[in-house]
Amino acid sequence: MKSNLLITAFLLLFSIQIFAQVYTDKIVGEKNQELKDSLKVEKYPYALPIWGEKVAQKGYNLPYSAGLSVNYFWQDSEIVISNLEVGFNNGPLYNLDEIVRFDKSSVEAGALTIRPDIWLLPFLNIYGIFGKANTTTKINAGIWVPDADNNWSEVASFGTSANFDATTFGFGMTPTIGIGGGWLALDMNMAWTDISALDKPAFSYVFGPRLGKTFKFHKPEQNIAIWVGGFRVHINGGTNGNLALSDIFDLSTAQTKVDNGLAKVSENQTKVDTWWDGLTPAQQSNPSNIAKHNTANRALERAGTFLTTLDGALSTADQSTIQYSLQKRPKDMWNFIVGTQFQYNKHIMFRLEAGFLGSRTQALAGLQYRFGL
Repeated sequence: MKSNLLITAFLLLFSIQIFAQVYTDKIVGEKNQELKDSLKVEKYPYALPIWGEKVAQKGYNLPYSAGLSVNYFWQDSEIVISNLEVGFNNGPLYNLDEIVRFDKSSVEAGALTIRPDIWLLPFLNIYGIFGKANTTTKINAGIWVPDADNNWSEVASFGTSANFDATTFGFGMTPTIGIGGGWLALDMNMAWTDISALDKPAFSYVFGPRLGKTFKFHKPEQNIAIWVGGFRVHINGGTNGNLALSDIFDLSTAQTKVDNGLAKVSENQTKVDTWWDGLTPAQQSNPSNIAKHNTANRALERAGTFLTTLDGALSTADQSTIQYSLQKRPKDMWNFIVGTQFQYNKHIMFRLEAGFLGSRTQALAGLQYRFGL
């Protein structure tokens, strides 16, 4: 069964961290006294940031006030699904949370983004996000039901890998502070990812604190920065969608898997009924037996109803649709970040960053050009 029942849910994890390591730096140290003195007497030539001239005259070295970055971002991440409901041909939705189990489902995304930014204040950068992404979703799941001994077994399984295109737009801000080449940045952004299979664009919020140090080269404007930090992503919990059944299931094998699943459900139901009928009245009054019997009947009925409805939908697969509703969250909210940036001059910078630990791995490469406004 080439099922892609939940495919669009995993695209929501496509979140972008595109902080660019430039900052307003407090000049300190005797060897930098000449630069500090020159800033105090020079007239600041740009309109932004607000209070830029006053801050520069107090001995702060400001970056150019506007910039444009191009970034390539890759991410592979796992998520957790719950409160799954599925229906066919706009009929009732069946809650499958009890009988469907997922095994390491993940989304892999590669995106090219453009990031225009300005320094609104000397210690506050604001920016926009515009991006196009290609995503690959991998799902492994199965339908599980109990028997008379409350042992759960898989009666139907599905796994799939499918590709989607997505468009992302959003905005963010980065408060920063820098002293003597050391700096702290608290990047945060909100983004909406538009995918045709979703009812509405998916929302994500990213927070990325970073602590770093910039080391100067012999050329006055050249330096290299290194940093460590974290990456935290939050996605909106609810997802609803509507997909063609032929886009979800491999029709050449779906009917066989449904038939086998229905046979296994019937077999387990017979075992449960036989076990229950073989109990004495006193044993049937035992609360643990009652709970076991009710759980088995509920799960078997739910699996049987779902597979029977799917069986009917497959008879008109070319015209059938599937509707779903679910909740999802990242398996891990945080992962670790390390990065570096080479500044060729105050106009041009090259950046590399990697994220790892936990259930999310990511990488970013970027080119930035800055200019004064």
